[in-house]
Amino acid sequence: MSKINIYQIAKSSKDDYEPIIKDFIKMSSKYSKVQIFNLFNKQIGKAQTISDIEAKKSYSEVFEPHLSSGYNIALDVLGSKIDSFEFAEIISKHSTINFFIGGAYGFEKEFLHKCDKKISLSDLTMAHKIANIMLLEQVFRSLCIINNHPYHK
Repeated sequence: MSKINIYQIAKSSKDDYEPIIKDFIKMSSKYSKVQIFNLFNKQIGKAQTISDIEAKKSYSEVFEPHLSSGYNIALDVLGSKIDSFEFAEIISKHSTINFFIGGAYGFEKEFLHKCDKKISLSDLTMAHKIANIMLLEQVFRSLCIINNHPYHK
């Protein structure tokens, strides 16, 4: 069974998005272990009040330890535009995939170079929770494509 980790600069919260997120994780669990890690600490909070450079640096510091295992994909507005079949192909080729959703200021270029792939979900800017739901939906869709489940049709 594959493992899909989603690392994001976000505070844990209970809100209206939570049931949707949990639902996609539950539906995906038949095919893969999907986990979300909200990475936010005092250092990030402080850095975001100083400058975008400091904020990006603090994001990299919490993300980098998670680059050591698996295939690493950063979600970035300048990343590749791919369709659901290409996304499924990427998912099918790797037993562990780490997705990274940057903070309010995005990623440091150095961090992006350390990732195996950069993907854009859209040219639009969206809230982290929405990006998270879009990513989870595409993860579930790709698992369905891989496993010939009718959801994609």
